[in-house]
Amino acid sequence: MKRLILAGALLLAMLIPASASAALEGEYARFKTCPVSNPEINACIHAESSSGTFTMGAKTVPLKNPVILKGGVHSDNGGADGNLTFFAPTDGVVLSKTPQPVPGGLTGVVAPSWWPQFLRDFFNETINNGFTGVTATVELAGPASSVHLSINNMFFQTGTALGMPVKVKLSNPFLGSSCYIGSNSNPIQLNLTTGTTSPPPPNTPITGSPGFPEGIDFGNIVALKGNRLVDNSFATPGANGCGGLFSFLVDPFVNSIVGVPSPAGTNTAILEGTNRVGDANAIRERL
Repeated sequence: MKRLILAGALLLAMLIPASASAALEGEYARFKTCPVSNPEINACIHAESSSGTFTMGAKTVPLKNPVILKGGVHSDNGGADGNLTFFAPTDGVVLSKTPQPVPGGLTGVVAPSWWPQFLRDFFNETINNGFTGVTATVELAGPASSVHLSINNMFFQTGTALGMPVKVKLSNPFLGSSCYIGSNSNPIQLNLTTGTTSPPPPNTPITGSPGFPEGIDFGNIVALKGNRLVDNSFATPGANGCGGLFSFLVDPFVNSIVGVPSPAGTNTAILEGTNRVGDANAIRERL
């Protein structure tokens, strides 16, 4: 019986592959969810934005909590043109859903007089009980393939370095669990650059930066520290799904507070942090 149990344990150990997170250490640990089992993957991406701002209409939300974009990329021509196809990481989380506190929240805001009395009472009671805080979470509004990355544009400060459709979830006990600005069908399209923007008025041009490249482990990992991606040429759609069944009343209310829909030239995204690119073969060798 002991021999049978030992044989079974050995067979189970052979069938269960080693954990990638256990094999990848140090700088490589950031790429533990890169889909390197796919032979098409040339490189792994880990882009962490630790500061910046996101302005929609009348509201500016500072980036207080790090947001991470990760996955694998493939290029048919070895990346000669810098345009890469993005693949989702093994955990499926391309863009981390990181809530950011909205300055002011709903403090000082009262329910509109044109709402039904019961809805006004519910809103005002919620606010009076101290539930005034609102968080904003930027989410990817499409599959991993909707993310467009250009290494050439990133380095040479021209055109779009990182493009992706997003939507912003607003969270508060009154707003419910499905309050969004933008949607999968009508997203906020970001075309971030490390160069200088050319926005329509009233916005004025702002300039990004590719950061300072640092080679790690003989260049198997390249870290762009002090990276700054900017875009102030995008439009922002209105709110949807706020207040659940009463969204037809609450959505216009949210629009009036945030100042959306807002046309191109009145919104700004600035993401600052460190972007890392890891060689897929070097990562495979360590698994």
